Amino acid sequence: MMDCKRVAKLASTVLVLGSVVVALTACSGNSRVRKPAELVPVTNQFDLAAVWSTSVGSSESFNFHPAVAGDAVYAASHRGNLAKIDLRTGNKLWEASVPDRLSIGPGSDGRTTAVVTTKGTVYAYDDTGKPIWNFSVGSEVLSEPVVAGGVVIIRTLDSRFVGLDAQTGVRKWTYQRQQAALSLRVGYGMLAIGNEVIVTGFSGGRFGMIAIANGGLVWETPVSFPKGFSEIERLNDVTAKPSMEGEIICAVSYQGRVGCAQARTGSLLWFKDYSSFTGTAQSPSLVFSSNEKSYVTAFAVKDGSQVWENTKLLFRDVGEPTAVGKVLLVGDAQGYVHALSQENGEMLARIRHDSSPITAAPIAVNGLILIQSQGGKLAAYSPK
Repeated sequence: MMDCKRVAKLASTVLVLGSVVVALTACSGNSRVRKPAELVPVTNQFDLAAVWSTSVGSSESFNFHPAVAGDAVYAASHRGNLAKIDLRTGNKLWEASVPDRLSIGPGSDGRTTAVVTTKGTVYAYDDTGKPIWNFSVGSEVLSEPVVAGGVVIIRTLDSRFVGLDAQTGVRKWTYQRQQAALSLRVGYGMLAIGNEVIVTGFSGGRFGMIAIANGGLVWETPVSFPKGFSEIERLNDVTAKPSMEGEIICAVSYQGRVGCAQARTGSLLWFKDYSSFTGTAQSPSLVFSSNEKSYVTAFAVKDGSQVWENTKLLFRDVGEPTAVGKVLLVGDAQGYVHALSQENGEMLARIRHDSSPITAAPIAVNGLILIQSQGGKLAAYSPK
């Protein structure tokens, strides 16, 4: 039988959240093997036609996202390769070799591109790929940098937010969160809204808004509260990047709840018991998320009522969702991308991107769908 004290230690040290989930499932008394569901045959109702593809290098066990700025996409690998790629053609405009290995993908505003090494050093490059500065934040970083409003925002594993001048690397501000007794050792996504604020989750089931210019906390609200007796049971961090549509921001916590709030005030509109570490995606009327079983669920934005649930991807370890047009896109651990109807959750189409896990959310931009796998394949698809 698994020693749950060892699992608590594991949860504070592992890099891959999926390992924590499996361990936590075993500690909750569920010893069922996580066998991925067989794929149900699908007659594609539309095609995702490949426009271009390139290799940017493997992210290995880390969760790397590409970043889009202007007419280019920026991507990186664990071994330190950083590339700027033409969004229309897939041609590499420049490549740079970062002096150390990376634990997370890049952030960019098209003028400054920032990456962070496994040792906590931030390296910045200009729009030609030339290195312009570096800065050590003194702690491990598993969250993608945000570059907006002339500031590079770094979130460290010890709950510090550091704002660096995008042109010089000089530190402009620091915002320190209280460190939780036990939290998931994963990246906490940050959503930039214009050049003014970021929205992000915190440990303890809370999420909030931080000003980009000075690092001030604009608002903070709880979406869930710790429950249970052990530290493992009381884990309910909001790790995934919140989503936003119109004036509504939605977030979900692990072992907690999913909920939506007013963007201006943080006033919570509703919440429902739910657990996810892959985050939320939104349409004007629905918010989507998937749980540890890879059940994909749609809730009504107005009141949180469940609209539908798709259980056909059981234990396929689906990644972050993306809502685009009338479909919801999710990748899985075997390299498939599934398109679900936003209206009823039915399978509409499926493609095989490659054979490695797709954990990062597909990106919809300029009529294209960008997908990066852990194996390093980055491709653009055109819905037809």
